[in-house]
Amino acid sequence: MTLVVVPYREGKSRLSDSRRVRHRVSLAMLGDVLGACVAVGDTVVVTDDEEGRAAAEETGASVAEDPGHGQGAAVAAALAGREPGPVLVVNADVPCVVPHDLRSLLAATPAGGIALVEALDGTTNALSVPAAEVFAPLYGPASADRFVSHARELGLEAVRAAIPNLADDVDTLADLERLHLRVGPRTQVVLSELAQEARA
Repeated sequence: MTLVVVPYREGKSRLSDSRRVRHRVSLAMLGDVLGACVAVGDTVVVTDDEEGRAAAEETGASVAEDPGHGQGAAVAAALAGREPGPVLVVNADVPCVVPHDLRSLLAATPAGGIALVEALDGTTNALSVPAAEVFAPLYGPASADRFVSHARELGLEAVRAAIPNLADDVDTLADLERLHLRVGPRTQVVLSELAQEARA
């Protein structure tokens, strides 16, 4: 069965100056991402956030402790000691994702190779690897290129999949407003609440 790993930390400061808003939006997006992930495979959330843990448990996902050394280390911690089998790594800030998008990424993955969905800035929003040992902690600027190079160094085929709901990540509230008709129900609710608060 496919293992789906979702690393979760509260949104960055550019999401909002208000920590309360960042927390609400981040948790809502996590909930929508998990709604898609648990329909596709055994899902584990890697986090050190108490409310993130609660959101994971609420959706039927398990939780792994984030060791606190960045996204790559978080994913590696979740993969340690896992049974052989395909792995998806999905960022927690892609609130438009639905199960079909994840199945499409799996279907796009070449036999024994990797597939990824690249964000507009060249980072990696979702990654499909054939086994945990193929993963390498290569996140950060231009990570999509590094993941492709890593796969080729291992002699594996690498594919960049064009899946809009996974390519569209949320870094700012402007991103959310642009995507608001496509985001999942939890994010829709928070957006509506924020709009009401802004009018009050």
